Amino acid sequence: MRLSSMADYAVVTMCAAARHCGSARVSATELSEETGVPLPTVQKLVSLLSRAGLLRSVRGAGGGLKLARPAAAISLADIVEAVEGPIALTACVEQGKHDCALESCCNVRPHWGLVNETLRGALAGVPLTQLAQPEVPA
Repeated sequence: MRLSSMADYAVVTMCAAARHCGSARVSATELSEETGVPLPTVQKLVSLLSRAGLLRSVRGAGGGLKLARPAAAISLADIVEAVEGPIALTACVEQGKHDCALESCCNVRPHWGLVNETLRGALAGVPLTQLAQPEVPA
């Protein structure tokens, strides 16, 4: 399993925003410069992350972006789902997705829900505060 580039960039962007937590608001341009993520991509991510309730945008003088809730209350699962939608390793568990040739005889399909819940639980256990910390030397 591999995160899409957009999900990866969303995590990087949220980590940068978390490092500004408690200080002045930050702009999309500043997040782009800090992370190296292109500005149009950051702008798209800001829209997705704001819609998901992870970032809040304030207009006007002193405006900018800030976390919509404390970094400790935002998980890796929250960020990934904001960009990718619900975490699911296979499409057969999604509503309306029934394009698998094995669907009528698949013995594994009933178990994918548990797998997806377990994966989501693992990602939900990683708070943004932990991701935003500088790397700890080995």
